[in-house]
Amino acid sequence: MPRTTTDPSGPTSATTAATGPTTTAAHALASLPWEELVTSALLGTDRRPPVVPGGPVPADGPAALLGAAALHTVRRRAGLLPAVAGARPVPAPRDPRPHLPEGARHRLTQLLADRAAPTASGRRGATPDLTELIPQWLATANRRGFRPPADLVPPLLDAARARTDLRPQALAFAGPLGLWLAALNPEWKFALRGSAGGSLAPDTGDPEAVRRLWEEGLFAERVALLDAVRAQDPAAALALLTTAWSTERAEDRLMFLDSLRAGLGPGDEEFLEQALADRSRNVRATAAELLSALPTSALAGRMAARATSCVNPDRTGAGASIAVEAPHECDAGMQRDGVAPVPPTGRGERSWWLGQLVEATPLGIWHERFGGRPAAEIVALPVADDWAGELHAAWCRAAVRQRNPGWARALLGVASAPPAGSPGPASIAERSKLLAVLSEAERADWVAAFIAAHGLSEAFQLLGVCTVPWTGPLGRAVVDALDIARDGGSYPWSFSGVMGLAERCLDPAEADRLEVLTATPDEQEGASPGAGGYWAEAFQRLVSTLRLRAAMEAELTP
Repeated sequence: MPRTTTDPSGPTSATTAATGPTTTAAHALASLPWEELVTSALLGTDRRPPVVPGGPVPADGPAALLGAAALHTVRRRAGLLPAVAGARPVPAPRDPRPHLPEGARHRLTQLLADRAAPTASGRRGATPDLTELIPQWLATANRRGFRPPADLVPPLLDAARARTDLRPQALAFAGPLGLWLAALNPEWKFALRGSAGGSLAPDTGDPEAVRRLWEEGLFAERVALLDAVRAQDPAAALALLTTAWSTERAEDRLMFLDSLRAGLGPGDEEFLEQALADRSRNVRATAAELLSALPTSALAGRMAARATSCVNPDRTGAGASIAVEAPHECDAGMQRDGVAPVPPTGRGERSWWLGQLVEATPLGIWHERFGGRPAAEIVALPVADDWAGELHAAWCRAAVRQRNPGWARALLGVASAPPAGSPGPASIAERSKLLAVLSEAERADWVAAFIAAHGLSEAFQLLGVCTVPWTGPLGRAVVDALDIARDGGSYPWSFSGVMGLAERCLDPAEADRLEVLTATPDEQEGASPGAGGYWAEAFQRLVSTLRLRAAMEAELTP
């Protein structure tokens, strides 16, 4: 065997003889910094050939570069030192909630596995969409007070990371184990933000701990703390807020001020009056909005005085009507009370100011102003000079802000009437806001009557404010309207949004009654080609989803 001479700074002569100049060049290039090699690789060896300082350019640039990278990699790996072992994390807090029943555990595994499965394009077929059932499953599990299996918490957190709409229910279900895991994995750090979308409510029983968290906690933790204290003791939450109000950032003051919506009462008026002079325009506007929701506040009184100087009964004509004289200016007092002086593009100044005054006026004022008439009679009065639209829109916003069902009911009018003939707004979005003020049962009855009279073309937003599961009359109105659309020869994807809502919101007990709709109907003359088959699939999926929801409910029943 031939002897070889070893050179500490380069390859052996035997290696050189065996492998040739490419390896020699690689050894030479390996003396370059790793960053230089990466730059040559990114730009290309034609544009940036690797060159050893004081040495020749390799004849085969790409091969030399790869050889140098291989040598660098071996050196880096060989030179790694073992890391110092860190301290073990403290064990996860104990979760006192009971375990899931075995059937519910298997169901959750199935739902989370289906979430990661690729979805086929084109027709949905008759198979239920399991992904859309996760929110309902989590809501039911949380109502029943179960805790998750430990091995399913990581995929549950992954699902919540991908879908923000899942986070409130997913994090409540994950419980202390979810927060413990989130502290160990940066990908789940959203669970540590401590807002309403995430973590468990902070403990408010220890005054010293509350004070320390309020002074030292992260912003989201402080918001969660303020919400928790507000839910238990509104006055204590207000006192907590005042301790650092003047030193907070404007955007933080706005978020803290929003926490006062819960439990808003006369005790908040003094603080909100002071906030009307805040440096931030948004804070001033929010303070004015909150004060206007207090009918006995001084701001509400000031707004009422201004509004009643603009809107009055008109007794000059033959019958009762409403006369409107909009403000001619927006003075400093109006601006301090939250009236924005500059209107949006396309709005007149005077109508803009009038709407803000009426919106902030307690609705009870108008009963007095119009001789004790109820809301339905007031909104039915003719309004002079084409001011009806502006006045009614402002009353709608006031009814939503003040949560006044009597005025909301009057402004909605009769559900079967054409939108243009109703006293309130024709906008479906505005009607949805008014509906949210009514009780759950009245809301469902109104929407059912609307669908029976006008069909489903404008009902999607209205259905969104109805509670789940839908009441019997509302569910039947939706299914009847879908059946009418099928008989009319329409394609089902024109109603895919409503069909998706029906899968999630219909009472599962309706599944057997809907079985008759799953058959493929005969093709009718003038109908869209193949529409019958699509409708049959859609109704089969609806029935299958309802039965699956019933099974999920049974599995989560203790």
